[in-house]
Order: sequence, then C-alpha cells, then structure tokens
Amino acid sequence: MKPFAGKVALITGGGSGIGRAAAMAFARDNARVVIADLSEEGGERTAQMIKDAGGEGFFVKADVSQAGDVQRLVERAVEVYGRLDLAVNNAGIGGNYGPTADWAEAEWDRIINTNLKSVWLCMKFEILQMLKQQGGTIVNTAAAVVLKPIPGSCGYGAAKAGIVQITKTAALEYAGSGIRINAIAPGGTRTPMIEELLAKRPKTDKSPYPIGRIAEPEEIAEAVLWLCSDAASFVVGALLTIDGGLSIT
Repeated sequence: MKPFAGKVALITGGGSGIGRAAAMAFARDNARVVIADLSEEGGERTAQMIKDAGGEGFFVKADVSQAGDVQRLVERAVEVYGRLDLAVNNAGIGGNYGPTADWAEAEWDRIINTNLKSVWLCMKFEILQMLKQQGGTIVNTAAAVVLKPIPGSCGYGAAKAGIVQITKTAALEYAGSGIRINAIAPGGTRTPMIEELLAKRPKTDKSPYPIGRIAEPEEIAEAVLWLCSDAASFVVGALLTIDGGLSIT
C-alpha cells in the first residue's frame, strides 16, 4: 500500500536538487504534489517528470520570501486538491562566502530573506490551513552547517540555525493540534548549488565526509518521506542529521 495515497504534498524549491527528489518520491508513493519554485523551467520540468512517471502534480511559480506569493501558493494547492497534508519547506540559496566582517548588508538580507524568512512565511500559511483540517506534517530544510560551522558562511549558517529554532518553537506550539513539525540537516548533496561550489574549490582526493562522498538528493528525500510518514508519528521538533558523519568529525 502506498503510504501517501490521498495526501497532498507541497514542496518549495521543487525545481531541482533535494526539492525535485522529494517531489518525485512523494508522487511515487501516490501523493498529489504541488511544486513551488522561482525557476519556471525547473518547476515545470519536475511537474512533467511526475506526470511521465504516472504521478499527479502541478507547478506554481512563487517567490517564497514574499508573503503574497506564499499565501497564493497555499490557496492554489487547496483550490486544486482540497487540502494540504504535507509540506517540505526546502527553497534556499547558497549566496556569497567570505569573512564575517566582509559581508555586505544587502547580501546578508538576501540570504536571511530567502533561506529563513521564507520558511517562516511558508509555515505561517501552511499551519493556518492545517489547523482548519486538524492535522498535517511539515519538514523544514536546515543544513549540517548548524552543527559544524564553516568559515565564510555566517549568513547562510545563521539562516539555517534560525530554521532549527523556528521549527522547534512551532513544533511546541502546534503538536497538540495534530501538526508535526521537524527539520533536516543535510550535508553536502549533489545539487546544482553544491556542484557549482565544488567546481570553484581546489581538487582533492580526500573527502571531508567519513562516508567518503557527498549525498545524492534521493537519499535526503527518503529521510524527508520518513519524517512525513506515520512511521515517524512520535517525532516532534527533531533535527534529523543526514550528513555522512561530517558533524561528528
């Protein structure tokens, strides 16, 4: 039996990487999927991939750092499918890297708005809908940097650490209403953002990951599905680390 049959899942940042892998995995398990992304090409491609595999889903172009876009996104999901059961707030960017004192204010604001404010906005409107339904599940994408800081990543690290805090706070506030909220902390994953970053770094044969490699997006997606499933029914406010052992080195 497909574990998400009859469920509606919303995935932000679904046009590539972890978001696309999660969207495909939910559709594989019979969820109806709403894909959100700023990239129309990427989002439409994911929607078509779902349909080609026999699944059901559609794309909505949205800037999830803007309240109006997020509200319309959730409203559109409910308009088409009648409800919202699962949400994966995954949209994010890497941004520039450099010493803390060298960061420009505009770049700080861009990173915080795209990576942190967006997650709060998404939770805000998702929770309001889930309260009407008396239940739902949310997973927010943080990063392993919250456990193992990386020099040069103060803005990115602050945004991802903020995601952990708002996840735990909201989890406490709404657990009694049947809404489970958790977060994941992926390590380096084979996404366009990471591949672009790796291309700029000196080549080395030694991996910083004890497992000896970075993750594939599908590996992160499977952890997301578990958190959203009934198998994780007692998991509330958790940060699930999926980093190949990086944070324990």
